[in-house]
Amino acid sequence: MAINQGFSFHPSTKLYRFSLLAFISLLTFGSYFAYDIIGAIAPTLVEDLGAERGTIGTFYTMYSIAAILSVLVGGILIDRFGIRKSSLVFSILVFIGSALVAFPTSLPVIFLGRFIFGAGSEPLVVAQMAMLTRWFKSKEMALSFGITLTVSRLGTMFSFNTGELIASYFGHYRYALIAASLFCLFSLFANIVYIFMDRHGAKVLELKEEDSGDKIVFKDITSFSPSFWYVTMLCVTFYSAIFPFTALSTDFFVDKWGISRVAETQGGFLYQVLNNFLHMFSTAGGISSIIIFASMVCAPFAGHLVDKMGKRASLMIVGSLLMIPSHLLMGITNIYPVYMMITLGAAFVLVPAAMWPSIPLVVPKEKVGTAFGLCTMIQNIGLALFPYLNGTLRDITHSYTSSMIMFASLGFVGLIFAFLLIRADRRAGKILEKP
Repeated sequence: MAINQGFSFHPSTKLYRFSLLAFISLLTFGSYFAYDIIGAIAPTLVEDLGAERGTIGTFYTMYSIAAILSVLVGGILIDRFGIRKSSLVFSILVFIGSALVAFPTSLPVIFLGRFIFGAGSEPLVVAQMAMLTRWFKSKEMALSFGITLTVSRLGTMFSFNTGELIASYFGHYRYALIAASLFCLFSLFANIVYIFMDRHGAKVLELKEEDSGDKIVFKDITSFSPSFWYVTMLCVTFYSAIFPFTALSTDFFVDKWGISRVAETQGGFLYQVLNNFLHMFSTAGGISSIIIFASMVCAPFAGHLVDKMGKRASLMIVGSLLMIPSHLLMGITNIYPVYMMITLGAAFVLVPAAMWPSIPLVVPKEKVGTAFGLCTMIQNIGLALFPYLNGTLRDITHSYTSSMIMFASLGFVGLIFAFLLIRADRRAGKILEKP
């Protein structure tokens, strides 16, 4: 049935845009779930797969190596072939990679699967942002971005809170990996629906193709100010102290505190899933997800607060300060980790809300795409290195104390860059501190 101007589902209507938003948001639900499923079931992988912690960390390293390379070519592919074709390729890579991890014939196949998965997952996020720009620019851009990020992070929440339960309920860790692959397939179908709707809407409204935005133009790099490089190094140290930590935090909580992997209860699978969420603070995976949960709930408010009050450099100092005692206390004391994870969650709300909006303020407008792409690429260098170091230190020392000191040290280095940033910002007229 043809859609005409008088029909309420016309591409020019809000209903059509927000229907598109639902499918755009689901594009990365599967990849977020699959990214963290390795960390969510790490204790079971160590026992049943016989893998060392360093091997678990290397699963994340392979993803980040692919992400570094994909940042260089992903944006170019989007600009050359368009959002629809390129995003479909990225979604297929995500599914193929997750399937190789779920049905491996050997350990190298898992490494290959994580590499292919990373090669599709990171540029898919870039394509997703281009889709939002295409349909919500000058309309509900901030709202659409917030909804998309929330749905994506729900994938992480579900991964940490259901991964061990799926493995336990169905009797093998592979079922958790299969679930991750099925969610990636679901996200692929969401992409296909978007493509059909976007094609129709673009034809009716005569929409122009949006470029990817986050492309690196190397000749632009030499003109960046010290403030940009301080923000970039803050990005590296901060994210390297968060995601490589959560990659093995579930195993850490089981290993050191003996925290339960799942909330004990009777009943059907869906009831057990609900029970796991309700007892999030008493399961290892649930405690790992506190950081993401805090971000989901508080990030929109933090973004509004930063827009209103400014103080971006100051907030990055506060966030870096919060990380140091959080990691140290988990590493050298037996205090129940929920309290430190809540503090890390607060840091994870403050720093990204202040950091990412700072980049357009410290680089020329025409070079913002290069700045974001370069920052993301350098960030992934840290995300490639530190999961491996985290796992290897655990294997060598037989505890996570050294790892937690390493992560606290990253917070300290980040604090130094935050102070350098605020000094550079004062020289530049306090651009980052203004509302």
